[in-house]
Amino acid sequence: MIKLTTPLHKDDINNLKVGDSVLLSGTIFTARDAVHKYLLENPQELPKGIDLTGAVIFHAGPNAKKVNDKWVITAIGPTTSARMSAYEPDFIKRFGVRAIIGKGGMDKNTKESLKNNGAAYFSAIGGAAALLAQSVVQVKNVFFLERFAMTEAMWELEVKDFPVIVTMDRHGKSVHDDVKKKSGKEYERLIGE
Repeated sequence: MIKLTTPLHKDDINNLKVGDSVLLSGTIFTARDAVHKYLLENPQELPKGIDLTGAVIFHAGPNAKKVNDKWVITAIGPTTSARMSAYEPDFIKRFGVRAIIGKGGMDKNTKESLKNNGAAYFSAIGGAAALLAQSVVQVKNVFFLERFAMTEAMWELEVKDFPVIVTMDRHGKSVHDDVKKKSGKEYERLIGE
């Protein structure tokens, strides 16, 4: 098990390979389609004091509630990352993002961006949103809540030992590509019988 603390550095990412189990601690940010598109079109709207250099972006729309005027995350699971493929390569490059968390992998353009910009893609366990929420120590801030509502807002979270697996590394390897190839071969075998 590899333990990493954000912000991540190129050396952190260079040493990772597909299949590595990682426990993340520090600050991560949620961002889905709306935030990706909005910030790419309006980079000046990145909240004051927020620097995404070395950041981890989580494709997630958390469930949260207010307790004594503080937000508490009750559930947070990965959403399908393919939806962000149109934005992710440019987002990684423009903002210096070092890692993405999601599910299902991303397209070849994102894979190339990970390679060229020294970043990695982590998969989080789908269907374990309540369990993953236990790794959220606190909500540090929430941005664009009024603009995009709870699930599409950008949440700044402090996490401890947040469990992920490297499924696309900065060296161009992708477990998603491997599964697709194996599935294709099996499909061809089955229809050929």
